[in-house]
Amino acid sequence: FLSWDVYKGGIPECVKENSILLENWRKDSFFGYQYLNGINPMVIKRITSLPENFPVIIQNPAVSLNSEMEKGNIFLCDYKILDGVETNTINDKKQYLAAPLVLLHQTEEGMMMPIAIQLKQKPGEDNPIFLPSDSELDWLLAKLYVRSADFNLHELNYHLLRTHLLAEVFAVALKRNLPRVHPVFKILIRHTHDTLQINVLARESLISDGGLFSQFTASGGNGMDTILQRSLSNLTYTSLCIPDDIKERGLEDVKNFHYRDDGLELWDIMHSFVTETLSYYYKDDSDVENDIELQEWIQEIFEHGFLTLWSSSGIPQKFNTVDELVKFVTMVMFTCSVQHAAINSGQNDYYGLMLNGPSTMQKPPPTKKGEATEASIMEALPDTQTTSRIMGVVGLLSKAPSDGKFLLDFHEEYFTEEGPCSEIQKFQEKLRALSKKIEDRNKDLPLPYKYLDPKSVECSVDI
Repeated sequence: FLSWDVYKGGIPECVKENSILLENWRKDSFFGYQYLNGINPMVIKRITSLPENFPVIIQNPAVSLNSEMEKGNIFLCDYKILDGVETNTINDKKQYLAAPLVLLHQTEEGMMMPIAIQLKQKPGEDNPIFLPSDSELDWLLAKLYVRSADFNLHELNYHLLRTHLLAEVFAVALKRNLPRVHPVFKILIRHTHDTLQINVLARESLISDGGLFSQFTASGGNGMDTILQRSLSNLTYTSLCIPDDIKERGLEDVKNFHYRDDGLELWDIMHSFVTETLSYYYKDDSDVENDIELQEWIQEIFEHGFLTLWSSSGIPQKFNTVDELVKFVTMVMFTCSVQHAAINSGQNDYYGLMLNGPSTMQKPPPTKKGEATEASIMEALPDTQTTSRIMGVVGLLSKAPSDGKFLLDFHEEYFTEEGPCSEIQKFQEKLRALSKKIEDRNKDLPLPYKYLDPKSVECSVDI
């Protein structure tokens, strides 16, 4: 199975369902595409100047970095959170994890193309900047280290921390502080379905000392704790609210960005639903300020979810206005449903072929150009046991549970008043219209973006 000839063509039946990956995993266009519509669209940002530790010199006369940055066509993916992380030992063999910087160029056709890769944060003679003009194997090896870094950062920061663990905080605080008759409880309770159960299973089977993630990823063990701590210290309220996050990363006008387009529409639909529903109960800001149960809820989230140590993150400690309450409730809904769908549902599609997301690398990042060979690349890639275990996990995590509940479903009737019930009907109508719009768009796409179609977005973090 793990031979270079196999990777070039003779793929076994167990991974042939990932035909898109098999055909495209080596292509620069697919590498860049994933930063917008793959499993981790959260790292890329537009830049107007190069970082001091990334001294890129482009030898392609068709691409002037300065002029392209002025036009807004240059983007950066920086994995500095991974710098210096203690890596795992798998089957008595030391593993490796890069902390790369990746420069991307948006072409006139709207394609996001990688134009430079530096695999370590500190520039130097032993840290070359790889370019598409380098040898095919040098460039391919650099991209493999990037994809491995992306796998580890995605799974721990954007998947585990920012959806699973935050959803648990929201769920526990909700059930501890708000009575069942509270309107915020009624809005959010369906977004907590099975979250505590799935997180218990994750702690037992995936991230425990003997768990599969701990055993078969580069960041398993002490590295996992380091990445989670760094990720939490860098988490901001802005980054949890997609309209603010897209604006902060300068991605408002990027072409062919389906995660942004679908996510923003879902945010707006949710925000409208929350606004109109809560307006039946909170007539002015004083109603929010004087709701003791509501204030205890947000205070507990701030204290136990965000540790009260970094109020500069923008996470609210109390609600002063109706607008503040509406935004926070919308964020909770979005995080537990839409965001989790975006960064979870496509795991098998993108990680089902190990070459597109190695969970670890068995050799340190290259320090020179011109040395990569087919044999050296094979030696750097994960072994067969690691590959099979991780493929099994991502396949399982991509399947909706048999009792899953979806955004369009309102099986339980928490509201009885005519006003809120009519808002639920409007909410469902808007979601159906968006679902049809996404279906129509996907018919014309070579690679459909299906993860945020409302009919397939689960209400909660339950897988």
